[in-house]
Amino acid sequence: MILACGPMATVSHEAFRRSVEKCGGCDQYYTEMINASSLVNMGPFEKFYLVNNTAPEKIVWQITGWNADSLAQAVPIVLENGGIGIDINMGCSAPQIYKTGAGIAWMLKPLAETEDAVAKIRRALEEQEKSQNRNFRLSVKCRLGDEDFTEAGLLDFMEMLYSNGVQTVAIHPRTIKEKYRDLPKYDYAQKIALKYKGKMSVIVNGAIENRPTLETARKACPDAEGFMIARAACTKPWIFNELSSTPGENTVDRQQLALDFVDDVEKYQPPEFYKTRIQRFFGYYCDQFSFGHWFKSQVQNYKSMEDTRNKIRDYFEKQPHEKILTY
Repeated sequence: MILACGPMATVSHEAFRRSVEKCGGCDQYYTEMINASSLVNMGPFEKFYLVNNTAPEKIVWQITGWNADSLAQAVPIVLENGGIGIDINMGCSAPQIYKTGAGIAWMLKPLAETEDAVAKIRRALEEQEKSQNRNFRLSVKCRLGDEDFTEAGLLDFMEMLYSNGVQTVAIHPRTIKEKYRDLPKYDYAQKIALKYKGKMSVIVNGAIENRPTLETARKACPDAEGFMIARAACTKPWIFNELSSTPGENTVDRQQLALDFVDDVEKYQPPEFYKTRIQRFFGYYCDQFSFGHWFKSQVQNYKSMEDTRNKIRDYFEKQPHEKILTY
């Protein structure tokens, strides 16, 4: 069973991967969305999206954009930095993304248009395989589609992906507008996993945050090759280790992990990104603590990196029993 760390904007960067890896790691790390057009034009911050030091052969480079040519041009740039392969984001449902024609918009366009984009990306990937004399994987992360999606339409989309060389689909089985209140529609993920078993791997994403919820997903999708965890990995960077090890045999210093994350953001991100990266990560990480709401409000009132470190130390001075966790 593959356990993959899902892509999260402003979170799935090198500093976060280091936090997870220090806690035992996972099998695959999907990067945050890399805008293909910006990458091709190599804007001032793009190099920071390409840092791949912590677990270089576990990286899946996720690219996004509305233009097929730019997506294809981005392929050699990211693959020069190693990794498992390319993932095409066809699932982001944030309005600011899909209204530009990116993300889940690719599931809503005419199938032939999306197929043309996938084929161009696949050809670019194959060229890199020849030039580097190694294999790379082509994957797609998607949802179910629009609110009025049909099973037949979803399966047609999957067949198009398979016919064009996609080897893995990471599916979050919710529609474009469905939030996180209800369970994902795992039955659709299972139908796809069963149909393409042995031909195209399926990784299931959504609502996995501990052992019971993982078992729920596994029972619903017994033919899935793996499961993807995103937000819960921000709250507990050790979750992958927790799910694959014997309960009660592992410990983590939650204060030191938080301080190390701040250090790594400072090391691997530009100063312009410090505030958003600190606020986003600790917006999840603080949820596990007794006074998490207060802790979160303190850290998210960002002033400087040193101030953040002081606030972390201050919390654990007040709550020393929460510093070490056994799981």
